[in-house]
Amino acid sequence: MTTQTADATGMAETPAQGTDVSAMRSTTASVPVQPVPLDAGAGARSGTGTDARAGTGAGARKDAGTGVRVSASRSGPADPVKVLMHRHRELCERAVDPLEIAAGLEAHGVTDRTAARFRHRDVFSLAEELYARVPRADEEDTSARHAPQPPAPGDALPAAWAASALLPGVLCALTLLGADRLTGGARIAVAAAGAPATLAAVALCLRRGPLRADGYAPWTRSCWLLLYAVLGDGVLNRLLGDGPLWAPEPATLLGLTAALAPAAWCARLLSVQARRRLSVSRGTEDFGAAVRPLLFGVFGLYAVTLTMLLYAAAGLGFGGAFAVSSLAVGSLLFLARLLAVHGMPGAGAAGLTAACTVEVLALAALSASRLPGCAALAEPVRAVVREWGTGAVPAAACGAAALGLLAHAAVALSRASAHAGRRD
Repeated sequence: MTTQTADATGMAETPAQGTDVSAMRSTTASVPVQPVPLDAGAGARSGTGTDARAGTGAGARKDAGTGVRVSASRSGPADPVKVLMHRHRELCERAVDPLEIAAGLEAHGVTDRTAARFRHRDVFSLAEELYARVPRADEEDTSARHAPQPPAPGDALPAAWAASALLPGVLCALTLLGADRLTGGARIAVAAAGAPATLAAVALCLRRGPLRADGYAPWTRSCWLLLYAVLGDGVLNRLLGDGPLWAPEPATLLGLTAALAPAAWCARLLSVQARRRLSVSRGTEDFGAAVRPLLFGVFGLYAVTLTMLLYAAAGLGFGGAFAVSSLAVGSLLFLARLLAVHGMPGAGAAGLTAACTVEVLALAALSASRLPGCAALAEPVRAVVREWGTGAVPAAACGAAALGLLAHAAVALSRASAHAGRRD
């Protein structure tokens, strides 16, 4: 009589005559049986093994021999995210939320098309997987950062930096009022005390709140633009041989210092709304399309507010009238500061430098034209002044620089990396 016994691999064998079947069963029972998937033979014949199949499969499948659910692991060479994970491990360990990882990846040139090669629909979903897979560098430190922190005075409380933003305009108005109403030594004392106090208030406003930009202090270029806005037209007229040398326009200075308050509010509005769109956007293109109209709207709001303040300052009778050049100066300073706040101080500094260079060259050309044989140097400036007046020089210089910065900001501030680090 022939007895068949199935071994662990599912193959049958027939024992020879006279073999002790019970001994054979005991020997077979002592060998551990390993379940083998149905495609093991195919994997062995193809030379790829089951690991490669598991890397390309999605989700999980059931083993045919045991009925146990086996996850399709993404380890080894079939896991492209692991390469990215090792490359940006430091970024992932420091990140507080997936948005910071998405911003860092975008800063390194990872786009939605690149994320598709890592089997993700966009950079944000790729950042979420990296955030979930990479352990934090210090779990206690991460939990401490996630815990609610007490608001920092000046940054988290709007009332604190709002008061500091209003202070420069108030001090400038009081200084001009005292210098206009008083006479003699009292007038000199008010001017000597009010000017440094206003400058200190401006510095305080720029060092805290939404206008704070660490490491960005183009004081020389900003002061030159403000000084030219107040005294430049008088100096230009004097070099052209028409008008007195001293013809200040303090109303322009009052309007520009008072505009620090709406500038701070507009910068905070852009930062808060951009982060809100960043948290709901599902792609870099989607985020950019949502932020660009926001940027233009915020800039338009600031420009309208600045125009109203300049008109109001001119109506107070301190001297000077509303000029388009003052609006161009204020817009340029606001855009340069906005770019510096979001981590791009180089572009803002370049815009200020270009405007200052044009103004300096205009004054230098008129001064050099007084030398023998150099009269032709002043002809371009004279032609511009004859057509549009002395205010056309700063209006053209600052207006062109402001338009260039606005075009640059429309591209630079539509990236997630420009907003992920802000916590206004």
